[in-house]
Amino acid sequence: MNSQNDSFENKDANEKRLLAVALHYSGEGAPQVMAKGYGVIGEQILKRAKEHSIPIRQDAQLSGLLAQVPLGEEIPESLYLAVAEVLAFAYRLSSSAPEEMEEYSDLTK
Repeated sequence: MNSQNDSFENKDANEKRLLAVALHYSGEGAPQVMAKGYGVIGEQILKRAKEHSIPIRQDAQLSGLLAQVPLGEEIPESLYLAVAEVLAFAYRLSSSAPEEMEEYSDLTK
């Protein structure tokens, strides 16, 4: 499989609502923000991720930063390292890293 989706969740401190962000990475370019939402929408994103056995990682700070990225847009360079760590986590759980990432797998251990 040469695509990967990951979901992040956190509770927004000011609004006390769930925030979920879903990423897609095809192995080319940078990961893209494919879905994001608070409250009921966030819950639906997490429900769909669980239904499809997509790894979920809680990271309030990263979720907040990713939520600022417009839907369909690639993540900014400033988030590459943090998201690479999350993708490595997801790939380890699913054992389906794109070939391009496998050569760099030792960097994330």
